[in-house]
Order: sequence, then structure tokens, then C-alpha cells
Amino acid sequence: MEKKENIAAQFVTATLYLKSREYITPHYIRIRLTGDDVYKFSIATVGVNNKIYIPPAGLNEIHYPNWDFEAERWDMPPVEVRPAIRTYTHRGIDVEKNEMIIDFVAHGDNGPASAWAMHAEPGAALGVTMRAKETELYPKADWYLLVGDATAIPVLGAILEDLPEDAEGVAYIEVESEADEQDLKTKSKVQLKWIHNPLAGEGTFLSDAVRQADLPEAMEIRKFAYVAAEFKTVKAVRQFLRNEAFWTREEFYAYSYWKSGTSEDGSEVDRRSEHQEK
Repeated sequence: MEKKENIAAQFVTATLYLKSREYITPHYIRIRLTGDDVYKFSIATVGVNNKIYIPPAGLNEIHYPNWDFEAERWDMPPVEVRPAIRTYTHRGIDVEKNEMIIDFVAHGDNGPASAWAMHAEPGAALGVTMRAKETELYPKADWYLLVGDATAIPVLGAILEDLPEDAEGVAYIEVESEADEQDLKTKSKVQLKWIHNPLAGEGTFLSDAVRQADLPEAMEIRKFAYVAAEFKTVKAVRQFLRNEAFWTREEFYAYSYWKSGTSEDGSEVDRRSEHQEK
């Protein structure tokens, strides 16, 4: 008899509570969460995508999906208590302070995550799920190309902080205005270039920047690109790297975090399909 896999055992899940909210830029909110179970996430790699669970209005507890071992599927809780599930990147964990940090783009009440980050009161519950292991964010290389919009700042910030001193390259990050630029630290030689775009949902300048970049051509240089942004932007950058710059699939990771005009749930199939394109 084939042994059935317990998917739930691969993850750590806990309910944490809003400790503080800080607007670190006009359109970026830093949420600090606390709770007795923060320590359980200490093994998780900062910068890796995770799931958050936002409870329905008026409810301050999280009803999680349950893994059906026999059917090998997730069973969702009843609609009236079902949380909205979104994908986010934690920005840091401080076990001594019993804190987890998650940054949110503030784009009004259009989405449940942004609305929660903007309006939740101290003590508000938020569910968090992370992989129960360390994960490699990027492979070793000599030269890096980092490309992302505001939604990618947590992961690109984590990569920049972790890169070794001898790493070279360029990072293009698109935000609404100069006021939304963040003080991202790196000990590497990667050049950070901010791009300003007040209408991110209607177009982007990221793909143009990549086309104009001075990419390494020497075969002996190990290079790697990390691309995370809106669907059309990621697709354009991917096609350029593969079809015009002739990078191999192993030389870049590209994934769209969102699709303009569509919710995360509604765009998931398209985004996954784009990610798997050759």
C-alpha cells in the first residue's frame, strides 16, 4: 500500500497578534506581531513566501484549513469563519523580543491584507504558516540581477542583506515615488537603483530598465536573476532574459506576485503557468 504524505507536517502554523503598526514609507506598513509561538518560526528563512490568514470582520480567532490525511487535500472551514488566505513574505523574526515582522503595501481597502494592515487594532489575530525548514533564496553567483516592484521589497531586501561582499550586480526596484524608497542594507557591491512609477497598476518601467542594463556576457561569469513583480512585467523580463539575453532557466527565478485587475485567488492559475514557462 502506498504511504500517504502528511503535507501539514511540512509547515509550522500559529496564531500571532498585532503588536504595533508603523508606516515606514507613505505606502508601506511594517506590522510587528507577537505571541507565544513566535519561536516556532525561527528556523524559517527570511524572505521566503508564506501564508497569512485574515479572519472575517468581527472575528478575532483563526479557523485554519485541516489536512485530510485520507483524501490528501485541505478541507476549508465553514464560509462564515473562513479566513482570507494571502501570500506574504516575513521581513524578520526576533525571538528575544518575541516578534515577527511582516511588511505590507498599503493600497487601501481593496484587498483583505492591506485593509487588515491599515485598520487592525492592537491584539488583532493573524494566522501565519511557514515551511518548517531553511530554504535557499538564491544560488551562489558572481553577478546578480534583482528586479521587483513594491510587493517584492521584503524578499529583495532579504537577498541584499545576505549577499556576500564580493557579489556584484544591479537591483531595480519600482515604487510610487522617492518618498517610498527604503534604506535597504547590503555589504555586497550590487548597485541599488530605484524607479518611480505612480501608476504601477497601469504599466511599469522595470522591463525597460532590464533591457538597458549592462548584463554580463562572459560565459565564465556565474550570474543569477531574481524577478518578482506584476504578471506582465515578469513575463516581459522572463522573455527578454531567455530569448534575447540567452540566459538559461537555471540562471534566473521569475514569479509574478500579482496580476493587475485580478485578486490573488483569481490570478493564481495564470501566475503559476507563467512561472513554469520555458
